[in-house]
Amino acid sequence: MFFSRFRAAGTRRAPARIPEGVRVYAIGDIHGRHDLLLALLAAIAADTATSTNACRLVFLGDYIDRGDGSAGVIARLLSGVAEGDADGRTDASWTCLMGNHEATLLAALAGEADWETWLRMGGAETLFSYGLSARSFAGPGRDEQLREAALAAIPAAHLDFLRQLPASTEIGDYYFCHAGIRPGVPLDQQSRDDLIWIRDPFIRSARDHGKRIVHGHTPVMEVELHANRINVDTGAYLTHRLSCVVLEGDQARVIHT
Repeated sequence: MFFSRFRAAGTRRAPARIPEGVRVYAIGDIHGRHDLLLALLAAIAADTATSTNACRLVFLGDYIDRGDGSAGVIARLLSGVAEGDADGRTDASWTCLMGNHEATLLAALAGEADWETWLRMGGAETLFSYGLSARSFAGPGRDEQLREAALAAIPAAHLDFLRQLPASTEIGDYYFCHAGIRPGVPLDQQSRDDLIWIRDPFIRSARDHGKRIVHGHTPVMEVELHANRINVDTGAYLTHRLSCVVLEGDQARVIHT
C-alpha cells in the first residue's frame, strides 16, 4: 500500500472539516475489482489502528462492471454494511452510494434502459461473475431472456442492496456523491441524475459549492485534491490502483493499492 499526504490547491473561505472524533475513508470506483477491494480494506483496517476516532467508510459508487469480480464486491459490501465494523472495530460504519453503473443495471432490469447499452458499459463482465454469459442470448426476445436470467442469477439480497443505495451523504463540511453536483444549484436541490452522471460542468467549475465535494466517476491517474472537490476515482479496473481519501479534522491524505 502507498500512503500520500496532499494539500488542496486553491483557496477557500475556511478549510473544510470533519467533525471532531470522526475519521472518514472515502473509497473510489471499484468496478468489479474484488481483489483490490480486499487489499484496500486491509490497509484501511491497519490505518484505523492509529486512531481512537469513530471510523466511517463511504463508498462512492460504481461497484460493478468491467472487472471480473462484481458479485464478490457486492457480497463484501453487504457484509460490511451489516456488520457495521471494520475488522473488529464496532465504532465503524459503512455507507454505500449509488453509481451510474448500478443505476443502469437497475434500469435495464426494470425495462427502462437498453440492455446493449449496459453490456457495453461492462455489464457482460458483471453477468459473467454471476454465472451468466450474455453471448448465450440472441435473437427475438433477447432482452426479456436476459432480464429473466439476470433476475434468477443475481441474489435477491444483492438487488435489494443496489435498489436502496442513496445518491449522496454529508459529513461535516463534506458532501459525498458518485459523479458530482450541478454548480449553482443548492446541495439539497441536486437531481439524482446529476449526482450519478454529471461530468464536465462540475469538473470544470472552480466555484465554492458550499461544501467540499468528494466524488468519483471521472478517472484520473492520481487522487485529485482541489479546494472545492476531491476526485477519488483512479481507474482501478485498468490501473490496478483502488484509492481512498482519509479525512480527519481539516486534513486529507490518500491510501491506495
